[in-house]
Amino acid sequence: MHHGKKLIGWLAAATLAGLTAATPVLAQTTLKMAYALSENSHYGAGATAFAKTLEASMPGFKIQQFPNSQLGGEREVIEGLQLGTIDLAIVSTGASLNFVPQTGVFDIPFLFRDLAHARKVLDGKIGQDMLAEFPKRGLIALAWGEQGFRHLTNNVRPVKEPADIKGLKIRTTENPIHIAAFRELGVLATPMAWPEVATALQQGTIDGQENPLSVIVSVKMWQLQKYLSLTAHVYGPALVLMSPAAYNGLSDADKDKFKAAGVASAQAMRQFVDQVEKDGLETLKANGMQVNTVDHAAFVKAVQPIYPQYYKQFGQQLVESIRDTQ
Repeated sequence: MHHGKKLIGWLAAATLAGLTAATPVLAQTTLKMAYALSENSHYGAGATAFAKTLEASMPGFKIQQFPNSQLGGEREVIEGLQLGTIDLAIVSTGASLNFVPQTGVFDIPFLFRDLAHARKVLDGKIGQDMLAEFPKRGLIALAWGEQGFRHLTNNVRPVKEPADIKGLKIRTTENPIHIAAFRELGVLATPMAWPEVATALQQGTIDGQENPLSVIVSVKMWQLQKYLSLTAHVYGPALVLMSPAAYNGLSDADKDKFKAAGVASAQAMRQFVDQVEKDGLETLKANGMQVNTVDHAAFVKAVQPIYPQYYKQFGQQLVESIRDTQ
């Protein structure tokens, strides 16, 4: 591993000195970039923007994309980054909780008013301070990407007020921060692996599920669900991560180029989410789903009783400073 670091450092120096033409054997360093979704997903858009930006600013580097979990699940990918067998990755924060638990604060339901609020927090001091925690856990975090807000679908009734959600059996992820809020709202929260969800919805063993619009559209959820409520109950960030083995050998100027590629990647993910919030809704409506907005303030109020639990976990000051960001 140490040898690899030296080589990349040498390559970077050679590139700067314009020596690469004289040493064609070493002219190309290929880096592996892994993510869980398809190339036409928000992660794919982020990976492609990263590759374009980096290859333009650093001609000696080539990014090879590994979509669709080809190099393993998110946990294995993060371990690969720590070991240096994978160079770059785009992951959800579900996977980062085990490494930097503080990132879980962004999972608190009804914490963010809208996309602009969430992006401001991540790009500001709170988000940037959190990225700085990753090197302590053997990871380099280049930027905050995005999955968008999670919304609720179900087959029983339109959900507009907190009372409407009571008693519904909803598939959730295994995230305890989400589950606590759903239980507070009177939902029968049913954690379940994603591959089992379609069958459970068809058989009626669950009434609904929740996911970002990008997912709801891509899996053609209208074939399984009648109602979509734009609850925007949880914001989903993503992370652009890099292996310290690849990063630490770079010059400061080259590190900045990788960070700039990370920012371009995040920007592309956000543009994708903005687009799907428009086009995606049209697609869902055109395919017969009933779409409604909700009384956001009423939901914020309904989950307040569990906030002390989040204060205990993440610190009241942090939670409130996120909520109060204007």
